Amino acid sequence: MSESSPTLYFIAGVTAVGKTKIALEWAEGNNAEILSCDSISIYRGMDIGSAKPSLKEQKRVSHHGINLYPVDKPCDVGQYASYAQEKVREIQQRGNTVLVVGGSGFYLQSFFSPVVDQVEVSVQVREEVEIFYKENGLHAVCDRLLALNPRGLGDLDRLNPRRVIRSLERCISSGKSLEELKDAFQKLPKPYPQFDKKVVWLDRENSDLEERISRRTQEMLDSGLLEETREILNHGLSNNSAASASIGYREAIACLGGDIPEAELGSKINLSTRKLVSKQRKWFRKHLPRGSFISIPKGKTLQFHDLLWITDT
Repeated sequence: MSESSPTLYFIAGVTAVGKTKIALEWAEGNNAEILSCDSISIYRGMDIGSAKPSLKEQKRVSHHGINLYPVDKPCDVGQYASYAQEKVREIQQRGNTVLVVGGSGFYLQSFFSPVVDQVEVSVQVREEVEIFYKENGLHAVCDRLLALNPRGLGDLDRLNPRRVIRSLERCISSGKSLEELKDAFQKLPKPYPQFDKKVVWLDRENSDLEERISRRTQEMLDSGLLEETREILNHGLSNNSAASASIGYREAIACLGGDIPEAELGSKINLSTRKLVSKQRKWFRKHLPRGSFISIPKGKTLQFHDLLWITDT
Protein backbone atom coordinates (compact mmCIF):
# COMPACT_ATOMS: atom_id res chain seq x y z
CA MET A 1 0.00 0.00 0.00
CA SER A 2 1.13 3.56 -0.66
CA GLU A 3 1.06 6.51 1.70
CA SER A 4 -2.17 7.66 0.04
CA SER A 5 -3.97 4.37 0.75
CA PRO A 6 -6.91 4.52 3.17
CA THR A 7 -6.30 2.94 6.57
CA LEU A 8 -8.32 0.71 8.87
CA TYR A 9 -7.37 0.95 12.54
CA PHE A 10 -7.90 -1.89 14.99
CA ILE A 11 -7.92 -1.92 18.78
CA ALA A 12 -8.18 -5.53 19.87
CA GLY A 13 -7.63 -6.98 23.29
CA VAL A 14 -8.61 -9.53 25.88
CA THR A 15 -11.84 -9.28 27.82
CA ALA A 16 -11.93 -6.61 30.56
CA VAL A 17 -8.64 -5.02 29.48
CA GLY A 18 -10.20 -1.58 28.94
CA LYS A 19 -10.71 -1.36 25.17
CA THR A 20 -13.79 0.84 25.32
CA LYS A 21 -12.17 3.73 27.20
CA ILE A 22 -9.05 3.98 25.05
CA ALA A 23 -11.07 3.49 21.83
CA LEU A 24 -13.42 6.35 22.69
CA GLU A 25 -10.52 8.69 23.44
CA TRP A 26 -8.66 7.77 20.25
CA ALA A 27 -11.78 8.06 18.10
CA GLU A 28 -12.59 11.50 19.50
CA GLY A 29 -9.08 12.69 18.76
CA ASN A 30 -8.89 11.27 15.25
CA ASN A 31 -12.27 11.95 13.61
CA ALA A 32 -13.12 8.26 13.79
CA GLU A 33 -16.29 6.20 13.95
CA ILE A 34 -16.20 2.92 15.89
CA LEU A 35 -17.14 -0.37 14.27
CA SER A 36 -17.79 -2.90 17.01
CA CYS A 37 -16.27 -6.32 16.48
CA ASP A 38 -18.10 -8.21 19.20
CA SER A 39 -20.21 -11.26 18.46
CA ILE A 40 -22.63 -10.65 21.37
CA SER A 41 -23.05 -6.86 21.35
CA ILE A 42 -24.57 -7.35 17.92
CA TYR A 43 -27.80 -8.57 19.61
CA ARG A 44 -30.48 -6.33 21.04
CA GLY A 45 -31.14 -6.83 24.74
CA MET A 46 -27.77 -8.44 25.49
CA ASP A 47 -26.41 -5.33 27.16
CA ILE A 48 -25.12 -6.15 30.63
CA GLY A 49 -23.47 -9.50 29.92
CA SER A 50 -21.71 -8.23 26.80
CA ALA A 51 -20.35 -5.10 28.53
CA LYS A 52 -21.80 -3.17 25.61
CA PRO A 53 -20.81 0.52 25.42
CA SER A 54 -23.35 2.59 27.34
CA LEU A 55 -25.77 4.92 25.57
CA LYS A 56 -23.70 7.83 26.86
CA GLU A 57 -20.54 6.33 25.35
CA GLN A 58 -22.33 5.63 22.07
CA LYS A 59 -23.34 9.29 21.90
CA ARG A 60 -19.74 10.44 22.34
CA VAL A 61 -18.65 8.62 19.17
CA SER A 62 -20.72 7.11 16.36
CA HIS A 63 -20.89 3.33 16.87
CA HIS A 64 -21.76 0.60 14.38
CA GLY A 65 -22.23 -3.15 14.76
CA ILE A 66 -24.33 -2.89 17.94
CA ASN A 67 -27.97 -3.95 18.42
CA LEU A 68 -28.41 -5.22 14.88
CA TYR A 69 -30.34 -8.45 15.51
CA PRO A 70 -32.99 -9.77 17.92
CA VAL A 71 -31.64 -12.47 20.21
CA ASP A 72 -33.57 -15.25 18.46
CA LYS A 73 -31.98 -14.52 15.06
CA PRO A 74 -28.40 -15.84 14.95
CA CYS A 75 -25.86 -13.75 13.06
CA ASP A 76 -22.96 -15.61 11.50
CA VAL A 77 -19.56 -14.21 10.59
CA GLY A 78 -20.50 -14.00 6.92
CA GLN A 79 -23.39 -11.67 7.73
CA TYR A 80 -21.11 -9.59 9.95
CA ALA A 81 -18.41 -9.40 7.26
CA SER A 82 -20.93 -8.14 4.68
CA TYR A 83 -22.28 -5.58 7.15
CA ALA A 84 -18.77 -4.41 8.06
CA GLN A 85 -17.80 -3.92 4.42
CA GLU A 86 -20.82 -1.70 3.85
CA LYS A 87 -20.15 0.34 7.01
CA VAL A 88 -16.49 0.81 6.09
CA ARG A 89 -17.60 2.24 2.72
CA GLU A 90 -20.12 4.57 4.36
CA ILE A 91 -17.67 5.85 6.97
CA GLN A 92 -15.00 6.42 4.34
CA GLN A 93 -17.48 8.29 2.12
CA ARG A 94 -18.19 10.62 5.05
CA GLY A 95 -14.48 11.38 5.20
CA ASN A 96 -14.08 9.79 8.63
CA THR A 97 -11.63 7.22 9.97
CA VAL A 98 -12.68 3.64 10.72
CA LEU A 99 -11.72 2.24 14.13
CA VAL A 100 -12.56 -1.44 14.60
CA VAL A 101 -12.81 -2.41 18.28
CA GLY A 102 -13.35 -5.81 19.81
CA GLY A 103 -12.14 -9.13 21.06
CA SER A 104 -14.13 -11.66 19.02
CA GLY A 105 -11.40 -13.43 17.08
CA PHE A 106 -13.49 -14.85 14.26
CA TYR A 107 -15.13 -11.47 13.60
CA LEU A 108 -11.73 -9.75 13.67
CA GLN A 109 -10.40 -12.33 11.25
CA SER A 110 -12.98 -11.21 8.68
CA PHE A 111 -10.92 -8.03 8.16
CA PHE A 112 -7.63 -9.85 7.56
CA SER A 113 -8.48 -13.07 5.74
CA PRO A 114 -11.47 -14.82 4.14
CA VAL A 115 -13.96 -16.21 6.67
CA VAL A 116 -16.72 -17.45 4.38
CA ASP A 117 -16.26 -20.15 1.79
CA GLN A 118 -18.36 -20.69 -1.31
CA VAL A 119 -20.40 -23.55 0.13
CA GLU A 120 -24.13 -22.86 0.02
CA VAL A 121 -26.02 -24.33 2.97
CA SER A 122 -29.73 -24.86 2.39
CA VAL A 123 -32.37 -24.00 4.95
CA GLN A 124 -33.23 -27.69 5.12
CA VAL A 125 -29.68 -28.71 6.09
CA ARG A 126 -29.38 -25.86 8.58
CA GLU A 127 -32.64 -26.78 10.30
CA GLU A 128 -31.77 -30.48 10.32
CA VAL A 129 -28.40 -29.87 11.99
CA GLU A 130 -29.89 -27.42 14.50
CA ILE A 131 -32.55 -29.95 15.53
CA PHE A 132 -29.90 -32.67 15.82
CA TYR A 133 -27.84 -30.42 18.09
CA LYS A 134 -30.79 -29.54 20.32
CA GLU A 135 -31.87 -33.16 20.66
CA ASN A 136 -28.45 -34.78 21.04
CA GLY A 137 -26.00 -32.14 22.25
CA LEU A 138 -22.61 -30.87 21.15
CA HIS A 139 -20.76 -34.15 21.72
CA ALA A 140 -23.05 -35.96 19.27
CA VAL A 141 -22.55 -33.24 16.66
CA CYS A 142 -18.77 -33.68 17.02
CA ASP A 143 -19.11 -37.44 16.59
CA ARG A 144 -21.17 -36.98 13.44
CA LEU A 145 -18.62 -34.48 12.12
CA LEU A 146 -15.78 -36.90 12.86
CA ALA A 147 -17.57 -39.60 10.86
CA LEU A 148 -17.32 -37.29 7.83
CA ASN A 149 -13.70 -36.40 8.63
CA PRO A 150 -11.77 -39.64 9.30
CA ARG A 151 -8.47 -37.67 9.25
CA GLY A 152 -9.63 -35.54 12.16
CA LEU A 153 -11.02 -32.05 12.76
CA GLY A 154 -7.75 -30.12 12.70
CA ASP A 155 -7.76 -27.07 14.96
CA LEU A 156 -11.56 -26.78 15.15
CA ASP A 157 -12.68 -25.63 18.61
CA ARG A 158 -14.87 -28.56 19.62
CA LEU A 159 -16.28 -26.66 22.60
CA ASN A 160 -17.69 -23.89 20.39
CA PRO A 161 -21.21 -24.96 19.37
CA ARG A 162 -21.50 -22.43 16.55
CA ARG A 163 -18.29 -23.47 14.83
CA VAL A 164 -18.96 -27.19 15.22
CA ILE A 165 -22.51 -26.81 13.90
CA ARG A 166 -21.42 -24.69 10.94
CA SER A 167 -18.64 -27.16 10.12
CA LEU A 168 -21.11 -30.04 10.01
CA GLU A 169 -23.49 -28.04 7.80
CA ARG A 170 -20.72 -27.29 5.33
CA CYS A 171 -19.47 -30.88 5.19
CA ILE A 172 -22.99 -32.19 4.59
CA SER A 173 -23.76 -29.56 1.95
CA SER A 174 -20.49 -29.85 0.02
CA GLY A 175 -19.78 -33.55 0.39
CA LYS A 176 -16.20 -32.56 1.28
CA SER A 177 -14.07 -32.94 4.38
CA LEU A 178 -12.94 -29.97 6.47
CA GLU A 179 -9.43 -30.47 5.09
CA GLU A 180 -10.66 -30.24 1.49
CA LEU A 181 -12.77 -27.20 2.31
CA LYS A 182 -9.78 -25.55 4.00
CA ASP A 183 -7.56 -26.07 0.95
CA ALA A 184 -10.12 -24.37 -1.32
CA PHE A 185 -10.75 -21.66 1.27
CA GLN A 186 -7.09 -20.65 1.49
CA LYS A 187 -7.08 -19.78 -2.21
CA LEU A 188 -9.74 -17.06 -1.79
CA PRO A 189 -8.61 -13.40 -2.02
CA LYS A 190 -7.95 -11.37 1.14
CA PRO A 191 -10.53 -8.76 2.18
CA TYR A 192 -9.94 -4.98 2.05
CA PRO A 193 -6.93 -5.23 -0.30
CA GLN A 194 -7.01 -1.46 -0.92
CA PHE A 195 -6.53 -0.59 2.76
CA ASP A 196 -3.55 -0.38 5.06
CA LYS A 197 -4.37 -2.05 8.38
CA LYS A 198 -2.85 -0.71 11.57
CA VAL A 199 -3.25 -2.79 14.71
CA VAL A 200 -2.72 -2.77 18.45
CA TRP A 201 -3.90 -5.40 20.89
CA LEU A 202 -4.03 -4.80 24.61
CA ASP A 203 -3.35 -7.03 27.59
CA ARG A 204 -2.52 -6.79 31.29
CA GLU A 205 -0.69 -8.87 33.87
CA ASN A 206 -2.73 -11.85 35.08
CA SER A 207 -3.21 -10.54 38.62
CA ASP A 208 -4.42 -7.16 37.36
CA LEU A 209 -6.72 -8.69 34.77
CA GLU A 210 -8.21 -11.16 37.25
CA GLU A 211 -9.10 -8.26 39.57
CA ARG A 212 -10.71 -6.39 36.69
CA ILE A 213 -12.65 -9.50 35.61
CA SER A 214 -13.95 -10.07 39.13
CA ARG A 215 -14.93 -6.43 39.49
CA ARG A 216 -16.68 -6.40 36.12
CA THR A 217 -18.55 -9.61 36.89
CA GLN A 218 -19.82 -8.19 40.17
CA GLU A 219 -20.92 -5.02 38.40
CA MET A 220 -22.85 -7.15 35.89
CA LEU A 221 -24.58 -9.07 38.66
CA ASP A 222 -25.38 -5.88 40.56
CA SER A 223 -26.76 -4.32 37.35
CA GLY A 224 -29.21 -7.17 36.84
CA LEU A 225 -27.58 -9.83 34.69
CA LEU A 226 -30.01 -12.50 35.89
CA GLU A 227 -33.00 -10.30 35.20
CA GLU A 228 -31.67 -9.41 31.74
CA THR A 229 -31.10 -13.09 30.96
CA ARG A 230 -34.60 -13.99 32.07
CA GLU A 231 -35.99 -11.27 29.80
CA ILE A 232 -34.08 -12.30 26.68
CA LEU A 233 -34.95 -15.95 27.29
CA ASN A 234 -38.56 -14.82 26.98
CA HIS A 235 -37.60 -13.29 23.62
CA GLY A 236 -36.14 -16.50 22.21
CA LEU A 237 -32.49 -16.58 23.33
CA SER A 238 -32.63 -20.39 23.44
CA ASN A 239 -33.07 -20.37 19.65
CA ASN A 240 -29.62 -18.81 19.30
CA SER A 241 -27.11 -21.48 20.33
CA ALA A 242 -24.02 -19.28 20.05
CA ALA A 243 -25.46 -16.34 21.98
CA SER A 244 -26.96 -18.52 24.71
CA ALA A 245 -23.59 -20.26 25.13
CA SER A 246 -21.66 -16.99 25.54
CA ILE A 247 -19.88 -16.38 28.82
CA GLY A 248 -22.03 -14.77 31.46
CA TYR A 249 -25.31 -15.68 29.80
CA ARG A 250 -24.47 -19.38 29.74
CA GLU A 251 -23.87 -19.38 33.48
CA ALA A 252 -26.90 -17.16 34.16
CA ILE A 253 -29.13 -19.56 32.20
CA ALA A 254 -27.76 -22.46 34.26
CA CYS A 255 -28.43 -20.50 37.45
CA LEU A 256 -32.00 -19.72 36.44
CA GLY A 257 -32.47 -23.40 35.65
CA GLY A 258 -31.27 -24.45 39.08
CA ASP A 259 -27.97 -25.96 37.91
CA ILE A 260 -25.75 -23.31 39.54
CA PRO A 261 -26.47 -21.81 42.97
CA GLU A 262 -26.80 -18.04 42.79
CA ALA A 263 -24.06 -17.69 45.42
CA GLU A 264 -21.63 -19.43 43.00
CA LEU A 265 -22.65 -17.59 39.85
CA GLY A 266 -19.97 -14.91 40.05
CA SER A 267 -17.12 -17.38 40.57
CA LYS A 268 -18.37 -19.52 37.66
CA ILE A 269 -18.43 -16.52 35.34
CA ASN A 270 -14.96 -15.44 36.49
CA LEU A 271 -13.55 -18.89 35.79
CA SER A 272 -15.09 -19.02 32.31
CA THR A 273 -13.83 -15.52 31.56
CA ARG A 274 -10.26 -16.39 32.55
CA LYS A 275 -10.39 -19.39 30.22
CA LEU A 276 -11.64 -17.12 27.44
CA VAL A 277 -8.73 -14.72 28.03
CA SER A 278 -6.29 -17.59 27.55
CA LYS A 279 -7.91 -18.48 24.22
CA GLN A 280 -7.96 -14.84 23.12
CA ARG A 281 -4.25 -14.42 23.83
CA LYS A 282 -3.41 -17.44 21.72
CA TRP A 283 -5.54 -16.15 18.85
CA PHE A 284 -4.06 -12.65 18.93
CA ARG A 285 -0.50 -13.96 18.98
CA LYS A 286 -1.21 -16.21 16.04
CA HIS A 287 -3.24 -13.88 13.83
CA LEU A 288 -2.23 -10.28 14.59
CA PRO A 289 1.06 -8.73 13.43
CA ARG A 290 4.14 -9.09 15.58
CA GLY A 291 4.89 -5.98 17.58
CA SER A 292 1.23 -4.94 17.88
CA PHE A 293 1.03 -6.14 21.51
CA ILE A 294 0.81 -3.56 24.33
CA SER A 295 0.83 -4.64 27.98
CA ILE A 296 -0.76 -2.06 30.28
CA PRO A 297 1.08 -1.87 33.64
CA LYS A 298 -1.03 -2.29 36.76
CA GLY A 299 -2.24 1.03 38.10
CA LYS A 300 -1.32 2.85 34.89
CA THR A 301 -3.71 4.55 32.48
CA LEU A 302 -2.94 4.12 28.81
CA GLN A 303 -3.39 7.37 26.91
CA PHE A 304 -4.67 7.24 23.35
CA HIS A 305 -1.53 8.96 22.07
CA ASP A 306 0.53 6.09 23.59
CA LEU A 307 -0.81 3.63 21.02
CA LEU A 308 1.94 2.31 18.75
CA TRP A 309 0.23 1.16 15.58
CA ILE A 310 1.76 -1.77 13.72
CA THR A 311 0.92 -2.28 10.05
CA ASP A 312 -0.36 -5.71 9.12
CA THR A 313 1.45 -7.28 6.17
